[in-house]
Amino acid sequence: MADILEYYRRGGEQTRLGAGAGLLEALRTRDILARYLPAPPASVLDVGGATGAYAGALATGGYRVHVVDPVPEHVERAGTVPGVTAEVGDARRLRQPDASVDAVLLLGPLYHLLERADRVTSWREAARVLRPGGVVFAATISRFASLHDGFVRGHYADPRFRPIVDRALDTGVHRNTEPGRGFFTDAYFHRPEEPVDEAREAGLAVDRVLAVEGSLWQLGDRLSELLADPDSTRLVLDQLRRVEAEPSLLGASSHLITVAHRHADR
Repeated sequence: MADILEYYRRGGEQTRLGAGAGLLEALRTRDILARYLPAPPASVLDVGGATGAYAGALATGGYRVHVVDPVPEHVERAGTVPGVTAEVGDARRLRQPDASVDAVLLLGPLYHLLERADRVTSWREAARVLRPGGVVFAATISRFASLHDGFVRGHYADPRFRPIVDRALDTGVHRNTEPGRGFFTDAYFHRPEEPVDEAREAGLAVDRVLAVEGSLWQLGDRLSELLADPDSTRLVLDQLRRVEAEPSLLGASSHLITVAHRHADR
């Protein structure tokens, strides 16, 4: 966890979603939330919500949003976002009471928990704090993301990169603890079916698994050009929405979002 905290304290999360593949991730995540969240003024617990990139937009839209994040610097910044409250916390040990919120966002925690037991515990905590019928949105990174990213960003020129990819492909574990590498941080990369199994083990009912960026994130610099034009952006979002649940394309996306709900009778 220390390596993960050090990575985020560099401040990259403040700008990551502003351009290129990060911007596409943000646009698509907001689109998915807009379609599947309960209507405002529902209460949303944004676990791993970082600096409030999604929380702020939700609060502006009339939601009651509280951010929980393990990085104090993130919490301090999120707490300044209008309409958003924030606290330091852990997805595996939430302080919120049972059945106290309408929706939980797990848009970061699951891929920073390398052990399956920890990920299932986070799913269970989300289920615990949800009201019956409440919904959870959980983001995961694709098992194959680093393989593709290596070509998009030219990482294979560094001989240290391929062993990282090989390990991730074999085990799902992405290890990157040596200071100075630009290859993300320690993480777990899911196959598309894995978050479904984890959510069900935690007692949740899974509604859908959706590709966030699809395969378009692999366009690199060309993607920034597309998203700079409003008409092209609308076309990208419309077309990705059409294939977001296509099983044969899920693994090509950099991120997936699994949408699940707490049973109404539990």
